[in-house]
Amino acid sequence: MKSRILIVDDEPGIRLSLAGVLEDDGYRVDSVDTAEAALAAIPQQPYDLVFLDIWLPGLDGLEALSRIQEIPFADRPQVIMISGHASIESAVRATKIGAFDFLEKPLSLDKLSIVTKNALEQRRLQLENSRLRTDTSSKYRIIGESIPMKALRQQLALMAGTNGRVLIYGESGTGKELVAHAIHSMSPRHANAFIEVNCAAIPEELIESELFGHSKGSFTSAHETKAGKFQKADTGTIFLDEVGDMSLRTQAKVLRALEEQRFEPVGAHDSIQVDVRVVAATNKNLEEEIERGNFREDLFYRLNVIPFHVPPLRDRLEDVPLLADYFLHDFTTSYGRKPKEMTPQAYQVLQEHHWPGNVRELRNLIERIVILNPQIRVDARHIPLTTPKRAPSDRLTDRFGSLQEVREAAEREYILKKLEETNGNVTRTAELLGLERSNLYRKMKTLGIGPKE
Repeated sequence: MKSRILIVDDEPGIRLSLAGVLEDDGYRVDSVDTAEAALAAIPQQPYDLVFLDIWLPGLDGLEALSRIQEIPFADRPQVIMISGHASIESAVRATKIGAFDFLEKPLSLDKLSIVTKNALEQRRLQLENSRLRTDTSSKYRIIGESIPMKALRQQLALMAGTNGRVLIYGESGTGKELVAHAIHSMSPRHANAFIEVNCAAIPEELIESELFGHSKGSFTSAHETKAGKFQKADTGTIFLDEVGDMSLRTQAKVLRALEEQRFEPVGAHDSIQVDVRVVAATNKNLEEEIERGNFREDLFYRLNVIPFHVPPLRDRLEDVPLLADYFLHDFTTSYGRKPKEMTPQAYQVLQEHHWPGNVRELRNLIERIVILNPQIRVDARHIPLTTPKRAPSDRLTDRFGSLQEVREAAEREYILKKLEETNGNVTRTAELLGLERSNLYRKMKTLGIGPKE
């Protein structure tokens, strides 16, 4: 698709000659003679670039440039200022306001062609980066309105802006990596690198090189010097997924890197200084692993500054319809299928399932449904669940009569579970729930939970 350009100049000869050159280069060109006319035209057409004269009758070019910069990013064109008698001061001011470049009249045709291509290419890249950021944000959305998920988001809001190390606990498939991405995206480091390392997927003989890099010739296959993940994450965040599967030898090097923010690549003699925030995750009980001699206690305390618990899907079944709808829309869009909808009976089947594979299992199931079923309406018979359902007696709807009773029972059960995790420590439980200690006490009193309980 041809780029559309707007010329704003009060000299008819300039408008005519500039339009002729740009049209010969394959662009679609419009022109106006005042800044007011330009500001009226821009919302009506998706212009990619504006050539804007500084000296104009009425509103001048610099004021018009300022107003163009107020347009939302996706609809805002690049601007190249032009003038026959402008000062260096005007050029500097235009650049500071947001102009891509400044050209003096008479215009050089070669320079005009180059600057036009560069301005359009920069706008294309900016729009692409914006789209990628939007796609990434959507990809790593944390979905759920249940009590556990609301508490999780509250805790995220409290600690994401700090540099404290985070240890995320949760079963496989619960979405620990989503939480790690959310922590990074909400932190002051969000514009810098997020580097992910799956400690369980890298062979033992390679993980040290993967984390810290190596020098050329340091081992047989080291044909060139390679930067490690810690170095790539400098000023950003490194996510150590399944950190409980890391060997004791590697744990020792990670411990030193955490303590000193410094490490030596394999085969190197000089150390590298970095500034990295570490977020780790595990599906294991690390305290039990410490007792078995599989995990270093000192590393555990370095990582476990801010513990984070991601609930299994069976503890937030009210989120299943939201997740199912999200995955249904995602997969029908990515596979180019017609939009689908689920019947109430289909939702009921999904909410009766125990979900041993958690959110990952639900995601895979919805993908299978989208691929194999052409029906627009997804009914219970279209859901290929083979694992046992939860026992009917475990359903909240069978135990309670009203929505209020269900809500209170769920809150009571969740708070009791968190109290058990902290051995009855109300202060720590309040931190896990993202609540003030006094608010938790009031909630416990309302739900009939005594301190000793």
